[in-house]
Amino acid sequence: MLAGFAAYLIWGLFPLYWPLLKPAGAVEILAHRMIWSALSMAVVVVVLRRLGGVRATFADRRRLALLAGAAAVVSINWGTYIWGVNNGHVVETSLGYFINPLVTVTLGVVVLGERLRPLQWVAVAIALTAVLVLTLDYGRPPWIALVLAASFATYGLAKKKADTGAFESLTVETTLVAPFALAYAVWLASTGEATFGHEGAGHMALLVVAGVLTAIPLVLFGAAATRMSLVSLGLLQYLAPILQFSIGVLVFREDMPAARWAGFVLVWVALMLFTAESINHRRRQLALVADASAL
Repeated sequence: MLAGFAAYLIWGLFPLYWPLLKPAGAVEILAHRMIWSALSMAVVVVVLRRLGGVRATFADRRRLALLAGAAAVVSINWGTYIWGVNNGHVVETSLGYFINPLVTVTLGVVVLGERLRPLQWVAVAIALTAVLVLTLDYGRPPWIALVLAASFATYGLAKKKADTGAFESLTVETTLVAPFALAYAVWLASTGEATFGHEGAGHMALLVVAGVLTAIPLVLFGAAATRMSLVSLGLLQYLAPILQFSIGVLVFREDMPAARWAGFVLVWVALMLFTAESINHRRRQLALVADASAL
């Protein structure tokens, strides 16, 4: 529980961190986030003696392909999130993580052929209505939120199908993207556009720590996911977007007209329905198991 809480707390506070990295652009921040998280995970797997698992994952073509896909979509997620925060869209980024659970179950229906229960359909329908309301308010679809929700849902699906340990999978993912990130960082330096090394030691340290801060919550999340019930973990995941939304409204003073509030209220109603239905379904399943054991 503490590991899961710490992971979502760190993710929720990220909007306070990314603006500290200016004048670096979103892609440069993303590149350094990839490079330093790869190095962080390399140290972790050596210390924990998980190199054998990493090698086995690289040798398994199916898992490697799934994790390569996971690495690609999480890179899109990271880059979109950083850009959104640093361009005054913190509230919209929080919307992406609010609707993520609903996008995840929808993806399960479309890709895995899973069936939604009636109240889950109602929750998804309310969420779609919320997106329409927010589209009218923004004058455009909430692309940042939709990209964040879709990319993280796809990331979760790829990780689920790969079925690899938290340390091993994250190490493989960061190792796969690090060469591209390093090539971009080198190119940026060669053109004189890089901020790394030109904005002082403090700026360099913050970019390095961005990679470490990427790895820590993912490791904590992996530890929590293997030890907590899905219901408890599902409830914890709302901590991050609640913090992000609060930071956007209270710290960065982003605009929240009435129509935008209406859209967010609809999302929250959908999530309450979805969560309550999931908890009740879980209780019914446990009761059936208990009755079967008693017989």
